[in-house]
Amino acid sequence: MKVKRIIVSQPAPGETEKSPYTELADKYHLRVDFRPFIRIEGVTAKEFRQYKVDILAHGAVFLTSKTAVDHYFRICEEMRITVPYTMKYFCTSVSIANYLQKYIVYRKRKIFFGTKIEVLLEMMQKHKDEKIFLPLSDPHKPEIPKLLDKKKYKYTKVILYRTVSSDLSDLNMKDYDILAFYSPTEIKSLFQNFPDYEQGEAKIACFGPTTAKAAKAAHLHIDIQAPRPQVPSLTMAIEQHLKDLAKTENPEE
Repeated sequence: MKVKRIIVSQPAPGETEKSPYTELADKYHLRVDFRPFIRIEGVTAKEFRQYKVDILAHGAVFLTSKTAVDHYFRICEEMRITVPYTMKYFCTSVSIANYLQKYIVYRKRKIFFGTKIEVLLEMMQKHKDEKIFLPLSDPHKPEIPKLLDKKKYKYTKVILYRTVSSDLSDLNMKDYDILAFYSPTEIKSLFQNFPDYEQGEAKIACFGPTTAKAAKAAHLHIDIQAPRPQVPSLTMAIEQHLKDLAKTENPEE
């Protein structure tokens, strides 16, 4: 089967951003469409009030993503909460710590981050008695709460945003030869939008074991998968698939 058109379940790269998919499209004369299968939706102030959680009763906030940063400050603004200068920020990466500059004067705040989660947790030992506010998404991975439980930190877990399916009703999935997925929720979105979707001759590409697991659970046949040894990205895996197809079509080359 000749591949002519690919859909990638992610936002399109910026105009000045180099994308390996663009290079792939140029090299193999493909059309690559970018379309987010999922979107982030914040909980409303009304929903937050139902949690009956006092943000200011916490002396620290534990931030696992830039999205968590955005929604933490968003809900504070909507609730008319002024975050005190004394608030401590525990960030799981340096990029998240740097992103805080969007909302606060960086040099005046107590910001902690580690190259690894274990390093951050050790740094937090000096603030063992601090009550921590933990903003999370629905769904979220359980690893962070488990680690905080293991270290016996006092924290409040609060859902501040949700991952929901995008409206894809304007698409015709039969137009695509390869569907590229990066998360289990994108697989879920496919079937929420197209309950009767049948794979047929289309190839399914999955990044990560949890995405592959979701695809298999949905009875999809996975043709392209990453990461693998020597194939760290999904674009590399797709290119390898295209090369294999070319060999099949032209065995003498």
